[in-house]
Formats: sequence, structure tokens, C-alpha cells
Amino acid sequence: MTTSSFNRIGSNLHYKRWRWQIFAITWLAYFGYYLTRKTFSVAKIGMEEDPNILLTRSEMAWIDGAYLVAYAVCQFLSGIFGDRSGTRKVVLVGMAGSVLAAVVMGASSLTVILGIFFFLQGACQSTGWAPLMKNMGNFFSQRERGTVIGLWSTNYAVGGMVASVFAGFWGDLMGWRYAFFIPAATLLGIWVLFILFQRNRPEDVGLPSIETYHGEETTVLVEDQSSEDEHQGSWKVIKEVLRNRTLLVICLAYFLTKPARYAILFWGPKYINEKLGSGMTESGAISALFEMAGIAGAILSGVVSDRVFGARRAPVCVIALVALGGFLLIMDGLPATRVVMAGSYLLIGFLVFVPDTILNGPAAIDFGTKQGAATAAGFINGAGSVGAIIGGTIPGFFAGHWGWNGIFWLLGGMALTAAVILIPQWNAMPATASRTKE
Repeated sequence: MTTSSFNRIGSNLHYKRWRWQIFAITWLAYFGYYLTRKTFSVAKIGMEEDPNILLTRSEMAWIDGAYLVAYAVCQFLSGIFGDRSGTRKVVLVGMAGSVLAAVVMGASSLTVILGIFFFLQGACQSTGWAPLMKNMGNFFSQRERGTVIGLWSTNYAVGGMVASVFAGFWGDLMGWRYAFFIPAATLLGIWVLFILFQRNRPEDVGLPSIETYHGEETTVLVEDQSSEDEHQGSWKVIKEVLRNRTLLVICLAYFLTKPARYAILFWGPKYINEKLGSGMTESGAISALFEMAGIAGAILSGVVSDRVFGARRAPVCVIALVALGGFLLIMDGLPATRVVMAGSYLLIGFLVFVPDTILNGPAAIDFGTKQGAATAAGFINGAGSVGAIIGGTIPGFFAGHWGWNGIFWLLGGMALTAAVILIPQWNAMPATASRTKE
């Protein structure tokens, strides 16, 4: 073996190690965010039984709404900061704030304090997705992005699943306050690991860009524009992201898709509790099947979008949204048994996580490009988070008036509308840079 061959092999191994190290630490980071995100949804059950916590269902909905408003608004800002300041700074600040907010909520008995710090929790949670998505876009190229991001996106499926059981276990064992304290301590450990193992770009560790490594042409926001004309995180790039028509359509579709997921995320355990009369652990465990099935949905959606549809992202989303909308229309009329409930959560989880993964993952990076990936992901997730306010609060405000059947009809109709909006984007692909600038 020649010296040049040895150096080339060594360089490839070094690049591969960094790629999968970034995959692992960013996967763990977003998984960790869920540990402090899911605590309140599970702790609600114990809070209702605590005579020292006088929270009505309507007040719980207002607290959820405070979280969702902060999460939605700050998504837009976190995406911009992620492009301008880099993933590392934004994520570390956000994680630290999330730990603090969870500890204070666990120590408090006052409704106003719970509301204020769940609002802060929402702001901190918004720092995760968009900057981490940019990090992944810097280390993985377009041709593999659907498959890799699909696999990576299992973090929030696994995170939501584990967090529900984790919080429920400690809540039942030691009281609802520990449903906040133990997850916060665990996230603090992940924060330390992130400091040690994460880097923003291949260039930060002396490696070439991912496009150079894979011999791919760089995608751009404006067709026929050279990639050198787009400076990462510049206001020019941010403005071009906001004017991209495909990204605007994705934002609208994601707004309509997100309510179904957040209705289950915030009220899933409570719905099961009302239907089956189950406790915190059992309600959290059945609800966790939603995220368990989401793992399969996230992985399969990425593989199918890459290998069946040639890196086109819309087709797999349309198919899943039509199936999801149809099932939600009949959901509440099914028999209220543990088997049926578990099966329903599995199916809904699988279908919800297909568009949720693709629209705010590969599609955001593809059409936002490396230069504006965090901004694109932030705006898409921000629009989805506005929709999530509907899913997270409507059950608390209107389940008593409409019944759960009315709630599921609303969610199903929104999913079907999202499918219709995406159909014209069936063959959409991102623009590429000219090889020679005219």
C-alpha cells in the first residue's frame, strides 16, 4: 500500500468517525430535550390528586398554551440564531435553561410559577431542532439525507416514548415532583457530553465540506446562483429562505400536520386515563406506544423518500396524511379496550411521524440548503408549533363541549387538508448551483 493510499484511507476513516460521532451526539441531545418536555403531561395525573395543587383542567390547558406559544415564537428565532451563531452555542444555552425550568416547576406549588416556567421551558425547547438539523446537514449530503435523517429522527420518537415512562415511573414511585427532578438531572448529564463531543462543521476539525467529500454539487436557494453567492447565516440568505415558495407550502402543510401529534403528546395519557381508568404508569406506557410506532414511521419514511421516490419528499407525506386523516375520523368510536387503544396509538404514531419527520427534516435541509438550513427548519417548525398550540390546548378547552370525537374530527380534517396542499409539490426538487458562474 502506497503512502498516498494509506493517507486517503485514514482520511476517510477520520471523516466517517466524525460523521457518526455527530450523528450520535446530536441524536442524544434531541432525545434529551424530551426528558424535560414530557414531564408536565405525565405529572398532570399526580397533580390532580394532590390537595396542595389546585389546578383545574382549564388551567392546565393555559399552562400548556404558554409553553406552546413560547415554543412557536422562539422556533423562528432559534433557526436564525442557529445559522448565524452555530449549533453549539444555541443548543448549550437552551439545554441549560431547560434543566433550570424543570427543576423550578418540580419545586413549585403555585399555578403562576408553573405557567411562567413552562413558558420558559417552551423557549428553551425551541433551541433544539433547527440548530441540530443544520448540524446534520453539514455532515450528511442530499443523496443520503432522507435515510439518515429518518434514522436520526427516531430521537424524538424514542425520546417521547422513554420520557413518558421515565417521568411516570418516578412520579408513581416518589411523587409527581420527581417526574420533573430526575429527567432534569439526566439532561444535565447529556449537556456535559454535548460539550465534549459535538462540533458544528467538518471544516471545524480540518475536514473538507460534505459536498467535496461526496463529489456532489451544492444546492442553492436561488436557481442558477453560485453557492459562493450565499454566505451562511447572512440576512440575504434568511430573506431568500422566507421567499422560497416551496418552503412556504411546507410551512403551511406542517402547520396543519402538527396538531395531531401534540394532542397525543400533551393529552394522550389523560385520554387513556379517562377511557380506561388507568394510573400514571399504565397511561404513560400506553401513550408511549405512539412514539414507539413513530420510530418505524421515521425510519421507513426516509428510506422510501430516497429509494422509491428518488429524494422527492412530498409523495410519502401525502400518502401518510390521507391514511392518518381517515383513521382519526373514526378513532373515538372504536371500543375502549386496552388492545384497541394500544393498536390505535401504534397506528397514529406511525402515520404522524412520516410527515413530521420528512417535512421538517430532509425537506427543510434540501430546500433551505446548508446556508439557510437552520432558518428553514426553524420557520417550518415554528409554523408547525403554531399548529401545535391547537393540538395542545383544544382538548383542555373543548373536550367537555365537543367530546373527544369532535376533537379527533378536527385533527383528521386538518391532516387531510395538509395532504391536498402537498399534492402539487409531488415532484419538487431543490435547485442546484451552476458549475461555472456565468
